[in-house]
Amino acid sequence: MAAPALAVAPQTADPRLIVALDVPTVEEAAALVARLGDAVSFYKVGLELFAGDGMALARELKAQGKQVFLDWKLHDIGTTVQRAAAALAKAGGDFLTVHGEPQVMEAAVRGKGGSDLKILAVTVLTSLTDADLVEMGYAEGAEALVERRIHQAIRAGCDGVVASPHEAALARKIGGPGFLVVTPGVRPDWAAKNDQARAATPREALTAGASHLVVGRPITAAGDPLDAARRIAAEIADV
Repeated sequence: MAAPALAVAPQTADPRLIVALDVPTVEEAAALVARLGDAVSFYKVGLELFAGDGMALARELKAQGKQVFLDWKLHDIGTTVQRAAAALAKAGGDFLTVHGEPQVMEAAVRGKGGSDLKILAVTVLTSLTDADLVEMGYAEGAEALVERRIHQAIRAGCDGVVASPHEAALARKIGGPGFLVVTPGVRPDWAAKNDQARAATPREALTAGASHLVVGRPITAAGDPLDAARRIAAEIADV
Protein backbone atom coordinates (compact mmCIF):
# COMPACT_ATOMS: atom_id res chain seq x y z
CA MET A 1 0.00 0.00 0.00
CA ALA A 2 1.37 3.40 -0.94
CA ALA A 3 2.18 5.88 1.79
CA PRO A 4 -0.45 8.60 2.24
CA ALA A 5 0.31 12.01 0.79
CA LEU A 6 2.02 14.48 3.08
CA ALA A 7 1.13 18.14 3.32
CA VAL A 8 3.63 20.48 1.66
CA ALA A 9 5.29 22.81 4.15
CA PRO A 10 8.00 25.45 3.79
CA GLN A 11 11.41 24.20 4.91
CA THR A 12 12.46 26.53 7.71
CA ALA A 13 13.71 23.83 10.07
CA ASP A 14 17.27 23.24 11.25
CA PRO A 15 18.58 20.31 9.15
CA ARG A 16 20.83 19.22 12.03
CA LEU A 17 17.73 17.77 13.71
CA ILE A 18 16.69 14.37 12.35
CA VAL A 19 13.45 13.01 13.74
CA ALA A 20 13.29 9.23 13.94
CA LEU A 21 10.00 7.95 12.58
CA ASP A 22 10.08 4.88 14.80
CA VAL A 23 6.37 4.15 14.61
CA PRO A 24 4.59 0.96 13.47
CA THR A 25 2.93 2.15 10.24
CA VAL A 26 3.50 4.58 7.40
CA GLU A 27 0.10 6.09 8.16
CA GLU A 28 1.25 7.01 11.67
CA ALA A 29 4.54 8.31 10.30
CA ALA A 30 2.82 10.47 7.70
CA ALA A 31 0.45 11.87 10.33
CA LEU A 32 3.40 12.76 12.53
CA VAL A 33 5.23 14.46 9.66
CA ALA A 34 2.11 16.49 8.86
CA ARG A 35 1.76 17.46 12.53
CA LEU A 36 5.37 18.64 12.74
CA GLY A 37 5.00 20.70 9.56
CA ASP A 38 7.87 23.07 8.87
CA ALA A 39 9.44 22.52 12.30
CA VAL A 40 11.33 19.48 10.95
CA SER A 41 12.88 18.91 7.53
CA PHE A 42 14.92 15.71 8.05
CA TYR A 43 13.51 12.30 8.95
CA LYS A 44 14.92 8.87 9.73
CA VAL A 45 13.12 5.87 8.28
CA GLY A 46 14.26 2.77 10.17
CA LEU A 47 13.75 -0.97 10.09
CA GLU A 48 10.30 -0.94 11.66
CA LEU A 49 8.87 1.05 8.76
CA PHE A 50 11.12 -0.69 6.22
CA ALA A 51 9.35 -3.93 7.12
CA GLY A 52 6.10 -2.25 6.11
CA ASP A 53 6.11 0.29 3.28
CA GLY A 54 9.03 2.42 4.36
CA MET A 55 10.49 2.90 0.89
CA ALA A 56 7.23 4.40 -0.37
CA LEU A 57 7.23 6.74 2.62
CA ALA A 58 10.84 7.72 1.92
CA ARG A 59 9.96 8.57 -1.69
CA GLU A 60 6.99 10.64 -0.57
CA LEU A 61 9.11 12.53 1.94
CA LYS A 62 11.62 13.32 -0.79
CA ALA A 63 8.83 14.44 -3.10
CA GLN A 64 7.74 16.91 -0.42
CA GLY A 65 11.21 18.41 -0.15
CA LYS A 66 12.30 16.61 3.01
CA GLN A 67 15.64 14.94 3.60
CA VAL A 68 15.63 11.22 4.35
CA PHE A 69 17.98 9.13 6.48
CA LEU A 70 17.64 5.45 5.53
CA ASP A 71 18.78 3.83 8.76
CA TRP A 72 18.83 0.26 7.51
CA LYS A 73 22.30 -0.80 8.72
CA LEU A 74 23.15 -2.92 5.70
CA HIS A 75 25.25 -5.96 6.58
CA ASP A 76 25.86 -8.68 4.02
CA ILE A 77 28.44 -9.89 1.53
CA GLY A 78 30.05 -7.14 -0.51
CA THR A 79 28.19 -7.76 -3.76
CA THR A 80 24.79 -7.64 -2.08
CA VAL A 81 25.60 -4.45 -0.16
CA GLN A 82 26.96 -2.79 -3.29
CA ARG A 83 23.81 -3.55 -5.27
CA ALA A 84 21.54 -2.45 -2.43
CA ALA A 85 23.41 0.84 -2.03
CA ALA A 86 23.20 1.45 -5.78
CA ALA A 87 19.43 0.88 -5.73
CA LEU A 88 18.95 3.18 -2.75
CA ALA A 89 21.10 5.87 -4.35
CA LYS A 90 18.76 5.83 -7.35
CA ALA A 91 15.78 6.05 -5.00
CA GLY A 92 17.07 9.39 -3.74
CA GLY A 93 17.98 8.81 -0.11
CA ASP A 94 20.25 11.34 1.59
CA PHE A 95 21.93 9.23 4.32
CA LEU A 96 22.31 5.44 4.44
CA THR A 97 23.76 3.40 7.30
CA VAL A 98 25.87 0.28 6.94
CA HIS A 99 27.66 -1.78 9.55
CA GLY A 100 31.18 -0.57 10.30
CA GLU A 101 33.07 -3.50 8.79
CA PRO A 102 35.63 -2.79 6.05
CA GLN A 103 34.17 -5.07 3.37
CA VAL A 104 30.66 -3.78 3.97
CA MET A 105 31.67 -0.11 3.99
CA GLU A 106 33.81 -0.40 0.86
CA ALA A 107 30.98 -2.14 -1.01
CA ALA A 108 28.46 0.55 -0.06
CA VAL A 109 30.80 3.30 -1.23
CA ARG A 110 31.22 1.52 -4.56
CA GLY A 111 27.47 1.11 -4.82
CA LYS A 112 26.61 4.76 -4.28
CA GLY A 113 28.98 5.75 -7.10
CA GLY A 114 28.81 9.43 -7.95
CA SER A 115 25.42 9.99 -6.34
CA ASP A 116 24.70 12.40 -3.48
CA LEU A 117 23.88 9.54 -1.09
CA LYS A 118 26.00 9.77 2.06
CA ILE A 119 27.27 6.48 3.48
CA LEU A 120 27.45 6.38 7.27
CA ALA A 121 29.22 3.61 9.14
CA VAL A 122 27.57 2.42 12.35
CA THR A 123 30.33 2.23 14.96
CA VAL A 124 28.81 0.91 18.21
CA LEU A 125 25.08 0.96 18.95
CA THR A 126 24.19 3.53 21.60
CA SER A 127 22.32 0.89 23.61
CA LEU A 128 25.55 -1.07 24.22
CA THR A 129 27.84 -0.71 27.21
CA ASP A 130 31.42 -1.90 27.65
CA ALA A 131 30.05 -4.91 29.54
CA ASP A 132 27.81 -5.75 26.58
CA LEU A 133 30.80 -5.65 24.23
CA VAL A 134 32.76 -8.03 26.46
CA GLU A 135 29.81 -10.42 26.42
CA MET A 136 29.77 -10.19 22.62
CA GLY A 137 33.42 -11.21 22.47
CA TYR A 138 35.17 -7.88 21.94
CA ALA A 139 38.44 -7.31 23.80
CA GLU A 140 38.05 -3.53 23.75
CA GLY A 141 35.57 -1.06 25.18
CA ALA A 142 33.18 1.16 23.26
CA GLU A 143 35.53 4.12 22.83
CA ALA A 144 38.40 2.02 21.49
CA LEU A 145 36.11 0.10 19.12
CA VAL A 146 34.54 3.34 17.88
CA GLU A 147 37.99 4.81 17.24
CA ARG A 148 39.06 1.80 15.22
CA ARG A 149 35.89 1.85 13.14
CA ILE A 150 36.18 5.59 12.45
CA HIS A 151 39.62 5.06 10.95
CA GLN A 152 38.31 2.12 8.92
CA ALA A 153 35.33 4.17 7.70
CA ILE A 154 37.62 6.93 6.48
CA ARG A 155 39.85 4.45 4.66
CA ALA A 156 36.76 2.88 3.05
CA GLY A 157 35.61 6.27 1.74
CA CYS A 158 32.55 6.68 3.95
CA ASP A 159 31.09 10.16 4.38
CA GLY A 160 30.75 9.84 8.12
CA VAL A 161 29.80 7.67 11.05
CA VAL A 162 27.00 7.07 13.49
CA ALA A 163 28.34 7.27 17.03
CA SER A 164 26.99 8.08 20.45
CA PRO A 165 27.35 11.65 21.76
CA HIS A 166 30.06 10.32 24.08
CA GLU A 167 32.28 9.55 21.07
CA ALA A 168 31.31 12.59 18.96
CA ALA A 169 34.43 14.55 19.91
CA LEU A 170 36.63 11.60 18.96
CA ALA A 171 34.89 11.24 15.59
CA ARG A 172 35.22 14.96 14.89
CA LYS A 173 38.92 14.97 15.84
CA ILE A 174 39.73 12.03 13.59
CA GLY A 175 37.37 12.86 10.73
CA GLY A 176 37.96 16.59 10.50
CA PRO A 177 35.53 19.44 9.77
CA GLY A 178 33.75 17.95 6.75
CA PHE A 179 33.13 14.53 8.27
CA LEU A 180 29.52 13.67 9.16
CA VAL A 181 29.04 12.70 12.80
CA VAL A 182 25.45 11.59 13.32
CA THR A 183 24.50 10.99 16.93
CA PRO A 184 21.50 9.02 18.16
CA GLY A 185 20.96 8.71 21.89
CA VAL A 186 20.15 12.41 22.16
CA ARG A 187 17.91 13.20 25.10
CA PRO A 188 16.98 16.69 26.36
CA ASP A 189 17.16 17.20 30.12
CA TRP A 190 13.38 16.92 30.32
CA ALA A 191 13.17 13.55 28.49
CA ALA A 192 13.66 9.96 29.70
CA LYS A 193 16.79 8.10 28.55
CA ASN A 194 14.80 4.93 27.70
CA ASP A 195 17.20 2.25 26.39
CA GLN A 196 20.02 4.63 25.50
CA ALA A 197 23.06 3.72 27.60
CA ARG A 198 25.31 6.52 26.27
CA ALA A 199 23.00 9.51 25.94
CA ALA A 200 23.57 13.28 26.02
CA THR A 201 21.59 16.47 25.58
CA PRO A 202 21.40 18.22 22.18
CA ARG A 203 23.73 20.95 23.41
CA GLU A 204 26.27 18.43 24.72
CA ALA A 205 26.25 16.41 21.50
CA LEU A 206 26.69 19.41 19.20
CA THR A 207 29.36 20.97 21.38
CA ALA A 208 31.25 17.68 21.31
CA GLY A 209 31.30 17.68 17.50
CA ALA A 210 28.08 16.13 16.20
CA SER A 211 26.90 17.35 12.79
CA HIS A 212 23.40 15.87 13.11
CA LEU A 213 21.23 14.72 16.01
CA VAL A 214 18.77 11.85 15.76
CA VAL A 215 15.85 12.30 18.15
CA GLY A 216 12.99 9.83 18.45
CA ARG A 217 10.83 9.29 21.51
CA PRO A 218 11.37 12.71 23.12
CA ILE A 219 9.43 14.02 20.10
CA THR A 220 7.39 11.12 18.75
CA ALA A 221 6.12 9.97 22.17
CA ALA A 222 5.52 13.47 23.53
CA GLY A 223 2.03 14.66 24.34
CA ASP A 224 2.68 17.54 21.95
CA PRO A 225 5.30 16.46 19.38
CA LEU A 226 5.37 19.87 17.70
CA ASP A 227 6.14 21.65 20.96
CA ALA A 228 8.83 19.08 21.79
CA ALA A 229 10.45 19.51 18.36
CA ARG A 230 10.44 23.28 18.74
CA ARG A 231 12.01 23.07 22.19
CA ILE A 232 14.81 20.88 20.88
CA ALA A 233 15.28 23.11 17.82
CA ALA A 234 15.62 26.12 20.12
CA GLU A 235 18.35 24.34 22.07
CA ILE A 236 20.13 23.45 18.83
CA ALA A 237 19.89 27.03 17.56
CA ASP A 238 21.74 28.30 20.65
CA VAL A 239 24.80 26.14 19.93
